[in-house]
Amino acid sequence: MRTRRGICYPEVNTMCSEKRRRDANFAGAQMIISRKRLKSLSGSPVLNASGHCDFFDSLPDDIVLAILAKLGSTAGCPADFISVLSTCKRFNGLGLHSLVLFKASPNCFAVKAKKWSESSHRFLKRCSDAGNAEASYTLGMIRFYCLQNRGGGASFMAKAAIRSHAPALYSLAVIQFNGSGGLKNDKDLRAGVALCARAAFLGHIDALRELGHCLQDGYGVSKNVAEGRRLLIQANARELAAVLSTTPATLFSGKRLTWNPLPHLVGPGCPLLSDFGCNVPAPTPHPANQFLADWFSGKPPSPELRLCSHGGCGRPETRRHEFRRCSVCGDVNYCSRACQALDWKLRHKAVCRQAVDNGEFNGNVNENDIMVVER
Repeated sequence: MRTRRGICYPEVNTMCSEKRRRDANFAGAQMIISRKRLKSLSGSPVLNASGHCDFFDSLPDDIVLAILAKLGSTAGCPADFISVLSTCKRFNGLGLHSLVLFKASPNCFAVKAKKWSESSHRFLKRCSDAGNAEASYTLGMIRFYCLQNRGGGASFMAKAAIRSHAPALYSLAVIQFNGSGGLKNDKDLRAGVALCARAAFLGHIDALRELGHCLQDGYGVSKNVAEGRRLLIQANARELAAVLSTTPATLFSGKRLTWNPLPHLVGPGCPLLSDFGCNVPAPTPHPANQFLADWFSGKPPSPELRLCSHGGCGRPETRRHEFRRCSVCGDVNYCSRACQALDWKLRHKAVCRQAVDNGEFNGNVNENDIMVVER
């Protein structure tokens, strides 16, 4: 009796058996790789296809996450962080971990206005969801002023403010002072002063300067000229100390830190402690403010709406006649007294001085040589 041998089976069955054999070999190889992977986590190096040890794959994920979080917190621009994510598949997966995004520096998502895209929006949203207060503040500013999503932008700034983010607290204070996103009757001066006080307590210099002007003018708070002057001097001293602590070598080289008893006659620079004639470079604007300035430089909000004349602000009006207007020339507008004071010392004082000399003065200059502005 002949037995049926393998050659009697159809060819298709042979192919199926070979496929099953290949699948079994592949599954076995995957098991071996996973075993090596598990073994590598215990400390022994992994052998790659060429038989050499791969020490990178032997690193546990928590160590790689710590390294990526350190890189993200010290990145100087978005390209630094993106180049790390594109290095390998493992970095791409772990680089978007919530721990890494939580510690990402503001420079990681300081995207340029001309390069703004939906993917940039999603990345900022993901950083905000991870608990990054800087990302929440930046996205809130972009949504509120650029995308005109007032409710969503204010909610993101409030999310950052809850985490004691000083710039977010100050931005919300400016919104309350101006009633931005609403009507003129929507101003809440007491809430603005409270937010300014909290931001000033956290060390925000513009908030401290704004609070000093509010106390001097009795704006939203009981008038206290002496306390207001003390806060203004404290704001100038803090700004001078911040500049000296960042770049002391270049400042004391004689090229950037200067002495001039007439600070309004100085060219580019921001004179602080002007009673003593001390001049330091203009402060670097926050990445969110720089984004606003770049965005509206090419896309004006509308002919009826004006931008804050302080170059480091970038905020636009959300309704007509929302910002302060200089009472002398009427050509400059400011979202806050802090921006007005900085721009007055930095640039506008010389222009208005010409207007005063030409007999065009129709306003007042207060005892601190700061121009009184109208709302």
